[in-house]
Amino acid sequence: MHNDQNRSVSKQPQGLSRRGFLSGGAIGACALALNGVLGAVPPVAAQSAQKGLIGRRRSPWFEPLTGTDIRCTLCPRGCRLATGRRGHCRVRENRGGTGYTLAYGNPCLVQLDPVERKPFFHVMPGTRALSVSTAGCPIECKFCEVWDMALVSPEEVYAYDLSPRELVEHALSVGAKSLSYAFGEPVAFFEYMYDSARIARRAGLSNLLHTSGYVSAEPLEALVEVIDAANVDLKGFDDAFYRNMCAAELEPVLRTLTRLRDAGVHLEITNLVIPTLNDDTRQIRAMCSWIKQELGPDVPLHFARFYPLYKLANLPPTPVSTLDRARTIAMEEGLHYVYVARVTGHVGENTFCPHCGEPAISRMGFIIEELAIEEGRCRNCDGTIPGRWA
Repeated sequence: MHNDQNRSVSKQPQGLSRRGFLSGGAIGACALALNGVLGAVPPVAAQSAQKGLIGRRRSPWFEPLTGTDIRCTLCPRGCRLATGRRGHCRVRENRGGTGYTLAYGNPCLVQLDPVERKPFFHVMPGTRALSVSTAGCPIECKFCEVWDMALVSPEEVYAYDLSPRELVEHALSVGAKSLSYAFGEPVAFFEYMYDSARIARRAGLSNLLHTSGYVSAEPLEALVEVIDAANVDLKGFDDAFYRNMCAAELEPVLRTLTRLRDAGVHLEITNLVIPTLNDDTRQIRAMCSWIKQELGPDVPLHFARFYPLYKLANLPPTPVSTLDRARTIAMEEGLHYVYVARVTGHVGENTFCPHCGEPAISRMGFIIEELAIEEGRCRNCDGTIPGRWA
């Protein structure tokens, strides 16, 4: 079996394909156009967004301390709040000794996209997911791509008044097959996500989660009961990187990953490769080895290209050669499904069967060009390819 895996890995091509090199520019433009067509979707009744809309609701994820002080138990940060104070995430507040979320039913993003954009490459290929997010985040990445939404208070953004039931009704009305709690950090709007997910499941929608994984054990136990698939941002594999770049810790994220695996939630991982900060080959190899040993070789891993923004605008984009090297290392460590994200036309956008080495899904950006999977099996060799295919 080990030798078969090595042979199948060696058949996977590297870098940009000839087709991708020749047509990448045109297809990249098409992908942007597709993003525009399938992007922001006006919520129910085409309402206008309101600046500073607060979605205040009592939250069970607080514990009493002395006097009127309380502690938030939602994420590992465990903020202690005096009355009138908010947590690090900016959306959890102590009002007279009672804990409230300020991110319930007030999303600032409601957007219809291909599920591949989340990115989920082993979940219902070619379908559409309605993404939702609010202000707030429990961590603070210096490379945050949505800092003007996630790293601000709800008073600073325009938001829609959209209850969980209205959100699900809207998803059904626009033909989405799933709700995706993504782009911002879903842990920040945990109560809204949880209630929406319960209604969505009853309505026949799948629930998809894209998260930093920075959540405490007890709320995670509640969440795994309603989530079908999760893509976790494993931002690096070094404690110092997490502390310095994200104001967070690595260990809670690793615990989240193993718990999602144990709970049977379909799991994918994204690693944003940032030049000079987390692109060390030894660190990448250690991360890939941990993924294989602790989560298994079939967990899809997406190496995403970094583009300069927010507090790291001085760094260059990730060289494609660095992503190629990371992908090679991951396959050498025995991972079966290793992808390159944000490089349109790269062969690493495709899914290769680990049994026969043939393409099982051919992609160009977010577009599915060919799907050679039937009932979870490779059409070429009948080998099993894990995922949620329907």
